[in-house]
Amino acid sequence: EVQLVESGGGLVQAGGSLRLSCAASGFTFDDYAIGWFRQAPGKEREGVSCIDSSDGSTFYADSVRGRFTISSDNANNTVYLQMKSLKPEDTAVYYCAARYGGSYYAYCSEYDHWGQGTQVTVSS
Repeated sequence: EVQLVESGGGLVQAGGSLRLSCAASGFTFDDYAIGWFRQAPGKEREGVSCIDSSDGSTFYADSVRGRFTISSDNANNTVYLQMKSLKPEDTAVYYCAARYGGSYYAYCSEYDHWGQGTQVTVSS
């Protein structure tokens, strides 16, 4: 059974940093694209950043490029999202998701397996 467990969310002031972690189990990590998505109240879910865990290829949404960094620790089946220079508009529930096929990192949408989410709140 595919399981994705997020951690690391919290409350931070604007300009601050947070690092989210996604611990994955139940599948062959290298065969999947792993991504971070977010959904704010009243808004559609947005693909923030995705990675091909086999070769490290990455995708970033325009809204976070240059501020967020996605990385994978294949030895520990964990994907991280380092978030810097946080803005109030980054406030959302952040979800980790996975899809079979590393090349799907480039699309960063319509993933099949989802974690429970972690809240990130950025105060102004």
